[in-house]
Amino acid sequence: MSFLSETLKRTKPSATIAISDKARALKASGRDIIGLGQGEPDFDTPDNIKEAAIKAIREGRASKYTNVDGIPELKAAVAAKFKRENGLDYKPSQITVGTGGKQVLYNAFMATLNPGDEVIIPAPYWVSYPDMVYLAGGTPVEVVCSMESGFKISAAQLEKAITPKTKWFLLNSPSNPTGGAYSYNEMKALTDVLVRHPHVYVMTDDMYEHLVYDDFKFVTPAQVEPKLYERTLTINGTSKAYCMTGWRIGYAGGPEPLIKAMAMLQSQSTSNPAAASQWAAVEALNGPQDFIAKHNVIFKERRDLVVSMLNQANGIKCPTPEGAFYVYPSCAGTIGKTTASGKKIATDEDFVTELLEAEGVAVVQGSAFGLGPAFRISYATKTSDLEDACTRIHRFCGNLG
Repeated sequence: MSFLSETLKRTKPSATIAISDKARALKASGRDIIGLGQGEPDFDTPDNIKEAAIKAIREGRASKYTNVDGIPELKAAVAAKFKRENGLDYKPSQITVGTGGKQVLYNAFMATLNPGDEVIIPAPYWVSYPDMVYLAGGTPVEVVCSMESGFKISAAQLEKAITPKTKWFLLNSPSNPTGGAYSYNEMKALTDVLVRHPHVYVMTDDMYEHLVYDDFKFVTPAQVEPKLYERTLTINGTSKAYCMTGWRIGYAGGPEPLIKAMAMLQSQSTSNPAAASQWAAVEALNGPQDFIAKHNVIFKERRDLVVSMLNQANGIKCPTPEGAFYVYPSCAGTIGKTTASGKKIATDEDFVTELLEAEGVAVVQGSAFGLGPAFRISYATKTSDLEDACTRIHRFCGNLG
C-alpha cells in the first residue's frame, strides 16, 4: 500500500512465526500436524515462579506502572546474576529490562544506528536480526559461516568484515538456529580482533546460555576480555532456560549512557514490561536453579535422538550442536529431486513446503536464517512427537525420486 514507509518495505515477516501460524491453521482444520518451527520449551514455568507472580498480584504490586525499564528488585536480581554467573559487575543504572530479549535488541539498534552504520551478523542468524537493523536505519553485513566451521564465525572472517562504518558486532551463542556455541578459545580469538577495533561495539544475545550439553562451558565476550566491558551490551532473558516465553522478560547490562538512551526510547514506545512478569523474573533469577539441569538432560536426549534419526534420512546431513534446542541439518542432498506427488524440490523452501504438505511436519527453511539449503528443527517438544516427526521426514526423503 502506498502509505507504508520505505523502511518497512525493506523488512519481511518472521519466517519462524509464519510457519508456526501455518501449522496451527492446518491443525485447526483437522490435519495431523507436528509443529517443530517455534523455539519454545514444552516444559511449564516452574511453580515457584508462577507463585511469585500470583503473590505480587494479590499484594497489589502488579496493578500499577513500574519504572520504565524495570523494578529495582529485578535490576538487582539481574546484576546479581551477571556477577554470579558471568563475573560481570553492573550497577542498577547499567541494567535495562524489556518486554523480551527482542525488545532489548531492538531498543539498542534504534538508540544507536544512523544511516550507513553497519552491523556484522554471522549467518545462519536468528531471522529477526537483519530486519531489526533495517528498521533502525542500519545495514546488516552478513558473514556466512559453514557447517564445517560449526556455523561459527572465525577471527579472520570478523577481521575482514570490519570497516570504518561498523557500529556493532552481534554474536548469538549458543545460536538460534544452529545450536553452535563458542568455546573460550574461540571467543578469545574473536575478542582479540575486537580489541584492535575500538570503534566497534559488541552486542551479545546470550538467551540460550544455560542450554548447553556435553560439559560445554559457556562464556560471553565481556567476561573473556574485560577490555571490551565499556563497549559491550550483554543481553539475556528468562524465556528459554526458565520456560517463560509468554511472560516476555528480557534484560541487558551495558554502558550507562546506552542504557539511559534505551530507557528513554522505551518510555516513548511500550513503557514498562508487565509488572507481574517482572516479579516472576525476580524469583526466576534469585530462586532455585536445579530444574535447569534436569531439563537439559531431557533436551540432550532429544538432541541425540533427532541427530541420529535425521542422519539416517536420504539426502540429509545433521551436525551435533553444542547448545540451545535446535538442529540445523543440510537438505542439499534432496535438491533437484521430485516428490511422490510430482513436485520438484529446487530450494529449501520447496523442501519444507512439501514436507508439511506430504507428511504434516512443520520446520523452517534455512534460507530464512541466511544459509541454505537447510532447515531448522526445534526439539523443544515431547520426545514421542520428535520420533514421529523424524520418521515422517525419513519417509518423505525416501520417497523422493
